[in-house]
Amino acid sequence: MSGYRMVVIGDSFAEGRGDPDPAGGFVGWVPRVAHRLAIPAADVLNLGAYGATTQDVVDQQLDKIADVDTPLLGIAVGGNDLVRAYDPDGFRRNLRTVFDAVAAAGRRVFTHDYPDIPGKLPGLAEEQRSALQVRFAEANAFLAGLCAERGVLRYELSTAALCADPDMWYPDGIHPSALGHRTIADEIAALLA
Repeated sequence: MSGYRMVVIGDSFAEGRGDPDPAGGFVGWVPRVAHRLAIPAADVLNLGAYGATTQDVVDQQLDKIADVDTPLLGIAVGGNDLVRAYDPDGFRRNLRTVFDAVAAAGRRVFTHDYPDIPGKLPGLAEEQRSALQVRFAEANAFLAGLCAERGVLRYELSTAALCADPDMWYPDGIHPSALGHRTIADEIAALLA
């Protein structure tokens, strides 16, 4: 078994979109959480991928961590499911599969819920925005129950103060800005500490 001190699986939220790295790619909240917890960069594995859905995590990321031993594992996925062709049963089934696959004795698993992305997306008709907000609320309720059932720490991003601050969001309305990623890192690190 190969070991890391922190592993994160998921989508562009985990990848760090919205927080460009001058050296190329993205920074994001993951390495910042690691830094705040005194975990060296070499001991962090971040599989966050742009556009990834829960099905992508099941199909492409779980195998990559099957033999990885880590005491801390983050899950940041589901937003793409909610804004694309949504299959609620598949979404719930996939999240259960992911949570079951990463559960291990002594491992701390953490995730975040879904912020009001529909409220930030430009150009949506009000009816479409409202329908998406209902979908996000239902997904958050399901995730809260799943976290309670599985003992997973949940950062309540949906109710965090940063969600109402436009400076915390990248102009696309989907991803946090550099300031948003820093703030999320502070709050997740505080949750884990």
